[in-house]
Amino acid sequence: MSAKAVFIHHPDAEHYRFHEHHPFDPTRLRSTIDLLVRSNLLERNDIIIPQLADEEALLSVHRPDYVQAVRQLSDPAPSTDAVAAAERYGLSDEDTPYFAGMHDAAAAIAGGSICALEAVMSGQATRAFHMAGGLHHAFPHRGSGFCVYNDAAIAIKQVQARNDLRILYIDTDVHHGDGVQWVFYDDASVFTYSIHETGKFLFPGTGFLHERGTDSGIGACMNVPLEPYTEDDSWMESFRTTIEEAARLFKPDLIVSQHGCDAHAYDPLSHMHCSMRIYKEMPLIIRDLADRYTDGKWVALGGGGYDKWRVVPRAWSFVWLAMTDDPLLAHIQGSADSAVTLSEDWRKAWADEAGGIDALPEDWLDDLRQWTPMPRREAIQAANQLTCNRVLQK
Repeated sequence: MSAKAVFIHHPDAEHYRFHEHHPFDPTRLRSTIDLLVRSNLLERNDIIIPQLADEEALLSVHRPDYVQAVRQLSDPAPSTDAVAAAERYGLSDEDTPYFAGMHDAAAAIAGGSICALEAVMSGQATRAFHMAGGLHHAFPHRGSGFCVYNDAAIAIKQVQARNDLRILYIDTDVHHGDGVQWVFYDDASVFTYSIHETGKFLFPGTGFLHERGTDSGIGACMNVPLEPYTEDDSWMESFRTTIEEAARLFKPDLIVSQHGCDAHAYDPLSHMHCSMRIYKEMPLIIRDLADRYTDGKWVALGGGGYDKWRVVPRAWSFVWLAMTDDPLLAHIQGSADSAVTLSEDWRKAWADEAGGIDALPEDWLDDLRQWTPMPRREAIQAANQLTCNRVLQK
């Protein structure tokens, strides 16, 4: 008998850490799991531990010389030749510097995403969540944007090898999902959708309207670049109208979604001004699409998100709440003042590490009454509407 949803996590994913001060901090994983456990939303014994991705799986996306370079640079004392080659493979800059144990940690993440897709395709579950995944910037020949192996692309390639599927990949990270897009840019069986802050102002500088696919993949790529300082209403309107049309046209057999949560106003690495509301509503929209088009088959991955205390644990918990249809979600949605409190146990447990209990949120949603309205709101909304009109006209 299949489960409604499964939660997948390999402990080695918590070793994916470039250095102490790097914004991509695996504390996000530990604190989110702990919030779910202390909120009685997840049992630790129910977490599925996947296998590491093997060489064959990695090579379905990445070049052999790149995988070999990652292996060599994972040594605590890599050779002079390996270090000299690091720049060529995108593993020497401040975003994605090589680190000891890099290969195994990245392979654990790729293995988790493979496990998630296989759990759904085998019928073990209808939905699967692997929040350590979503490293969407890695390319076949180089690392980029904190990403070493492109776990989403690797996992999709693995299920493609065994199934004739139409896969809708939905990327909601504030940064364009470039690595996944380019891997499948000429593949009509994978529709890549990305909603993000426009590349005119933000890494990686891509994800424009004209990027629509090539060869047989023309039309199987949709980008929705939004203006800086976009707020909830405009973000949600843009997402709903465009993703509904993408799903209607493509009619997928499986949905894979990436849930970077860095469009939040608190995130230090973008210019967007959304609240926790979009992270509550967005997974419900994706779940509804899965129920309508894929018999419920839905795999969710994590991604970016760099406010590790106020944003990431709540945002990723909302994905799991949507996947499990937990009653807490209905309680949060039905609360008149939006003030449904977080687990006090969780807040106390992480207070010291976070720098004091006041550094942790008290409620599941943000109190927008305390936020200063953004200047130019109407102009930003109008620009986003124009963008969406242009997306849909094509």
